[in-house]
Amino acid sequence: MPNFGGGVKCAACVKTVYHAEEIQCNGRSFHKPCFICMTCRKGLDSTTVAAHESEIYCKSCYGKKYGPKGYGYGQGAGALSSDPPRFGILPHDSKPRPASPAPKASSEHKSSPKFGCSDRCPRCSKAVYAAEKVMSAGKPWHKTCFRCVLCGKSLESTNVTDKDGELYCKVCYAKNFGPKGFGLGNEAMLD
Repeated sequence: MPNFGGGVKCAACVKTVYHAEEIQCNGRSFHKPCFICMTCRKGLDSTTVAAHESEIYCKSCYGKKYGPKGYGYGQGAGALSSDPPRFGILPHDSKPRPASPAPKASSEHKSSPKFGCSDRCPRCSKAVYAAEKVMSAGKPWHKTCFRCVLCGKSLESTNVTDKDGELYCKVCYAKNFGPKGFGLGNEAMLD
C-alpha cells in the first residue's frame, strides 16, 4: 500500500514523522515526544541516549540494565545507590573494621551504628545509608561530604578525581598534581 501521508513512521508510536519533527537514532525515526527512555520515560537527546538493538534508554537506565554487574559496578561516581543494604557481605578487598569503643553514657547516640549499616564515610566517619550513598574511589560518601578537599566545591562524576583516598575537583587536582611549565596553566620563567 502506498504511503500517501509522506514521511516515515515513528519507531515508538508508528505514526508519520515529518521531516521538521524527526529525530533519528540507529537508522530509526522518532517524534520528539516519543524519543524517551524505555524504562524511566525521561526525554532523550543525542547526548543522553544509549541504544540497545531496537530499544532506547537514558545512559543511567542502560547501565543498570546492560552494564557490568557486581560490587562497585552499575553506579558511577555521583550516582546514588538504591541497592538494599548488604548484611555481612564485604567486598573482596575489604577487611573487617575493629569495633568502635562503646559510646559514652548520654541521652544522644549520634555516632553509634544503626542496624544494617556498616559503611562509613571517609570524610566524616559517620554511617552512610543507601539513600544518601555516593560511591567514588571505591568508598561510600555522603552526598554532602562528596566535595573537593581543597576548595570545598561539590563534586559530580564528571569533575571528580581521587588521589590517595581523597577527592579533588579537576581544577584543584591539576593545580596541585598536574604537569608544570609553560602552556600548562602555570607560569614559567623564560630567560
